[in-house]
Amino acid sequence: MAVTFSNLHTEAGLKSVNDHLSGKTYISGDQLTKDDIKVYGAILEQPSSDLYPNASKWYQAVSAKLASSFPGKAVGVRFGSQAAPAGAAPAKEAAKPAADDDDDDDIDLFGEETEEEKAAAESREAAKASAKKKESGKSSVLMDVKPWDDETDMKKLEEAVRSVQMDGLLWGASKLVPVGYGIKKMQIMLTIVDDLVSVDTLIEERLTEEPINEYVQSCDIVAFNKI
Repeated sequence: MAVTFSNLHTEAGLKSVNDHLSGKTYISGDQLTKDDIKVYGAILEQPSSDLYPNASKWYQAVSAKLASSFPGKAVGVRFGSQAAPAGAAPAKEAAKPAADDDDDDDIDLFGEETEEEKAAAESREAAKASAKKKESGKSSVLMDVKPWDDETDMKKLEEAVRSVQMDGLLWGASKLVPVGYGIKKMQIMLTIVDDLVSVDTLIEERLTEEPINEYVQSCDIVAFNKI
């Protein structure tokens, strides 16, 4: 049966994960699954070991095993916050007549539109645009970033990658993973707003272009999950 979490950026959300992990190693049992990756991507940073010991221990374990395959069978995870837009729809519809009434009040049938009325109209349009952006879906991505050789400064590589800033892009935890012959690759988590960020464009036009390609040879998507 699928597990439901919500608001994982809040104390209540982290507590729900911590309570769920009591007596468990991973979200869906004793093996790492895609469920762990989904929850991992929705948590912005490692939970406090003092306040959320189970969640903190699990977060460290997932970080250490992201390079491995997922041997377990995922049972599925639903995030409660996803239902908010659908649930909010009736409220928006109910509020619509009131908004229409406001529009009627703003119209001067006997004169030109005033500056105050123009400002109010612009404010309403901005609020609508902001609401649409908030309804956009998000995805959690695990990416491999490979250097040119064993002489590449991996600290500068990470700094170069994180220097890429875009609306809808949030960099997460990272770690170095041995590849062979003294070469290490960097695995890094990122959360994106689907309507604002294309991972392919991020890789092709930012991460593998100058000046970042001085350190980065290539990038591969290891895992991509909707949240």
